Amino acid sequence: MDLRDEQYKRNAVILAKYIPESCVERIAHWIVDFDFKLKIKKERSSKLGDYTPPHNGLNHTITINFNLNRYAFLITLVHEVAHLVTFNEFRNTVAPHGAEWKENFRRLMQPMLDTEVFPPDVLYALRKYLQNPAAASCTDASLLRTLKLYDDNAHEIVFLEYLPYKTHFIYNDNRIFEKGERVRKRFRCKELSTGNIYLFNPLTEVEAISG
Repeated sequence: MDLRDEQYKRNAVILAKYIPESCVERIAHWIVDFDFKLKIKKERSSKLGDYTPPHNGLNHTITINFNLNRYAFLITLVHEVAHLVTFNEFRNTVAPHGAEWKENFRRLMQPMLDTEVFPPDVLYALRKYLQNPAAASCTDASLLRTLKLYDDNAHEIVFLEYLPYKTHFIYNDNRIFEKGERVRKRFRCKELSTGNIYLFNPLTEVEAISG
């Protein structure tokens, strides 16, 4: 067994924990063929994953949050691999999420647009999203709502957009806010301890305070 085969098998064992089984072989080969390091990271509220091009002797690096469900993990990973492919083709001469990246993202995602990979509802939302993919899948409300249905704690999730006006809620474990009015695509919410105003994505997961 040569080194590439060993790398493939090792990658496949790890990936099987995070993505749909039908895609493990393809993605395991991508890691070897595209020659990147995949790092599974703790949850980051600001992003689901990221791509770093080679620098200071380091290779391509892709990081993905460990707590994503299998479908969200796969979509995020393909998103980042599209950045890698675009970098290899154009270096830094094109926009990060421009036409070149969008085309690569669609092309890489295409072989996996199948009900053997995604449930029908996720597949439908993903196909619509791919018509004009944005900088992050989590910014697409329809796709995010659908993906969240497959989280382990789906039955516990409360999205901010569903709370009544003036409801108090907990965010980030212990910070308490009051839901305010909607301003374009976000809600103005006041932190009760400081009086500061923050803009929240409607699909922010929060804990409502009853009473």
